[in-house]
Formats: sequence, C-alpha cells, structure tokens
Amino acid sequence: MERAQLLERLASETFDLLVIGGGATGAGVALEAASRGLKTALLERYDFSEGTSSRSTKLIHGGVRYLEIAVKTFDRVQLNLVRDALHERAIMLRNAPHLSRPLWLLTPLYKFWEAPYYYTGLKIYDLLAGKARLQPAQYIDAKGTLERFPSINPGGLKGSVAYQDGQFDDARFNVELALTAAQQGAVVLNYAEVKELLKQNGQLRGVVVRDGLSEKEVEVAARVVVNATGPFSDTIRRMDDPDAPPLLKASSGIHIVLDKKYSPLDTGLLIPKTEDGRVVFVLPWLGGTLVGTTDDPAPIVDHPRVTEEEIGYVLRQVKPYLGEIPREAVRASWSGLRPLVSRPEADTARLARDHLIQKSPSGLLTLTGGKWTTYRKMALDLVNYAVRQFELKAGPSRTEQIPLLGGQGFEADGAKKLEQMGWSSDIAQHLHRSYGARATVVAQIAAEGYRTRLAVEWPIIEAEVIYAARHEMAYSPLDVLARRTRLAFLDTLAALAAAPRVSELMGRELGWSTDRVALEAEKARAQILSAI
Repeated sequence: MERAQLLERLASETFDLLVIGGGATGAGVALEAASRGLKTALLERYDFSEGTSSRSTKLIHGGVRYLEIAVKTFDRVQLNLVRDALHERAIMLRNAPHLSRPLWLLTPLYKFWEAPYYYTGLKIYDLLAGKARLQPAQYIDAKGTLERFPSINPGGLKGSVAYQDGQFDDARFNVELALTAAQQGAVVLNYAEVKELLKQNGQLRGVVVRDGLSEKEVEVAARVVVNATGPFSDTIRRMDDPDAPPLLKASSGIHIVLDKKYSPLDTGLLIPKTEDGRVVFVLPWLGGTLVGTTDDPAPIVDHPRVTEEEIGYVLRQVKPYLGEIPREAVRASWSGLRPLVSRPEADTARLARDHLIQKSPSGLLTLTGGKWTTYRKMALDLVNYAVRQFELKAGPSRTEQIPLLGGQGFEADGAKKLEQMGWSSDIAQHLHRSYGARATVVAQIAAEGYRTRLAVEWPIIEAEVIYAARHEMAYSPLDVLARRTRLAFLDTLAALAAAPRVSELMGRELGWSTDRVALEAEKARAQILSAI
C-alpha cells in the first residue's frame, strides 16, 4: 500500500490499538494485536529499529549473567526472566530461520577451579530451557578449545566450557516484524512522529501524528494508545502527564566490529570477567567479528555516540584473550541504549531486564523494560492486559506459530539453489540468510541489471537497495546501509564509499531530483560518521 493511502487510513479509521514506537517491542505488539483481529496502527518517528533494536549484541539468549545473579542473590525476578527468555529463544529461532541460528559460545578457563563453577552454571541454564534447550553444555580441553577458537591466547589455557545460544540480525528481524504486522492487517508507518495525545473528558482518544516526509499532520482515533518507545518511554509519559515520575534508567551497549580473522565462523567467545565486572562477547557476525559489552550507565539521547575511551575499553578487555588489537583494526562501532525499569537502590549492571506495563489515569499504556529476546512475551502480556482493561474483542494469540515474512516458505537449501542460478557462494548465502523465501524476489530485481556489489569485500548487491525501497519501506540511504543491509554496522569506510551509489539507486526508484540524490548521499555519510 502506498504511503499516501496509509496516511488516509490513519486519518479516516478508528483503531483498537495504536502503538507508538517501531522497535522490537512496538512491532511485536503490533503483530500480536493485528494477528488477533484487533484493528492496529504502528507509528515510528524515525525508521524501524533505528534506535536500541538495531544496536544489540545480536544474541537471542536467556542471559547467563542474569542466571548467575539470580543464583547468587536468590532473585526470583532474574530467574523467571531467564526462563522466559529461553522459551522465547526457541520461538525466534523457529519463526525466523533465515535471520537466526544457534551459535556455540566458549567460556575460556585459565584456572582449574573455574571448570566446575561455569560448567554447573551452564548446566542449570540448559535445565531452565527445558524442551526448548539447544545442544547441551560441555567441557572442552585446551587442545579442543584451540581447535574451535584458534585465535585465543593459549598461554595458561586449561580448557573451556561450551554452550549454545541463538544469534540473529536484529535490525532485519525488527523490519520483518513490522512488515509481518502489516501483512496481518496493521497500518504500519515509519517516519511518523506523534506530536500530541488527544483526550476527551480526560481519557485518551487518539494522537496527532506528523508525516516526516510530507510534513502533513493528521489526527488518528484509537481506543487504546500504547507507549512502546523503549528508552524514550518517559518522554511520551510526560506528554500525557508533565508531572509523571521517571520509570527508567538507561544503560549503554558499546560494540565494535573487527575483521573475521578474529573469530571462527561458527563459534563465539564469552569473556565472563572484565576489569569492572561486566561481560564481553566476541562473536562471528555477518562476515565480521563483533565485540561488545553492555550495562554502562548512560544519558537518554538520540543516536548515542561511541567514544574513543569506550573503544579503548573494549580492546583492553579482549587483549588477554586475543592479544593486542590495534585501533585501526576497528572497522565499525556503535552504541545503543537499554531501557531498564528503575530501582533507586540498584546500579544498571544489576537491574534486571524484566518488563513493566503501566496504565496512566488517562488510559495510556506504557510497556517498557525487557530485552530483545522477550519482545514477544512482552507483546503478549500487553495485548492481554489491554483486552481485559478496555474490553477489546480479540482472538487467541497466534504469534508462536507465525513465521516472519522471509520465514514463510523458507527452504533450508535456498542458498544452494541460488548458486545454481549463477550466484557466487558468498552472495547466495547472504541473500538466503537475509531474505529467506524472499531471496528470489531480490534475485529477480538483480536480473534487471543490479547484480553489482555495493562494496568489493562484502556480498551486498545493488538489487537489495531497489528491493528495500519497493518492499521494505526504506526512504533514505541510511535505511538501506544501516538497517535493511548492515553495511554501516560492519564497515564504516565501505558504507561511506557506497552511500552515493545507494542514493542514486534510491533516487531512481523514488523519483528524487539530482540535487536530492546528492543531498541524501551527503546526509547519509554525515550520519555514518557521527553515530549511524
């Protein structure tokens, strides 16, 4: 449906549920509601997944650190969070087989006493997963550890404990969540900012939304308004009530990307202890090596930047395990905010990712906290709550069984079929893992003359730009470079070089003038250099 038609629907219809925020949480709520027969709208002021949801550690996991805290402190909240997340991990892996996969993670051991400690903890992790568990945790000796992860420091290595979690492409998962909600009947719109909450007799009755592309403002009527804006939840709450006390603290997740040589293709590394007690992951991801950590207190701002000090911190934590890595080896970096339900006595490293639903006197429902892996559970709880509180007529939940767009009709041997069509193995694998059953649509566009790579070292092709503009609601070069493909998150220099061509291709598809094409390219380059 064309954007003008979507705006017309927003202006002319009354929705059961209007969701503010197009990250994982908001898109998850939209899919849950629409698939249960509720008339649903989803509004995002920027692009889907532009904030927190594209800046995760790319793991679908229960959280071994949360389990450790739960066991040490007898914290039932943390324990339940881990159990719920492990259940949801299995659903995410099943519903998006193209965007997710199980991944082995090694915890290196340099002291003999560490083996029973970590092995026992990870066996508890397996037990909590129940029927949703992946491959069981196992002890690996030093020789086997070096075979599995050749770049690890062998000096004093006693072995490792290996366990499995899930890994995914977070931004593409988020985009497909929103598109699947649209497929289920929701009106879904990015670059649509809520400017005002509309009330009648003190009760919410809708919003005023401004279209960021046309500058047009429309009033949207809704029985229920949901605030699912992650770290910015308090901003919407204060739009409803200027005196609303804060619900959140925020922590930042800092990540860097290195060359693929620093990690094997199928195994990651969990570094359980750092100089300040945080956890660091070293993970293979989309042809690079992702290194990062979380839980550093942070102010709530748009597009947080990574500082040189933070990059230095990450490199310093991995030095004992991977050796000295020069600053120039960092190909890309980013920072993302995590919304944590505030507890005044706790620091951000000890705040659980449990979620909270709050109903204001005017009827605004705020859903906040949580983590990527539990987005569907959060959405389910919110929609069930809304149905009870506002007497909405909804069918039973179906989201456990609804594959995302590219997972519908997914074939495990899809990459091989693309190779048989003449694609190189790396491009075939990339298209298969990024688009799933929709990869053939991208291949058809490529046949129109768009087979060229956007960057020599990466398997991302020009046809993906056209596909994103036609089918994935991409409206700017950065939408493509950062979130429909992940080039800006993998290789800053390659993304900078590709920006003019991406802008040119989008301009042809969207009818931009020559001046607009140049302007969009420069804007994308500036954003990549600042904070993606």
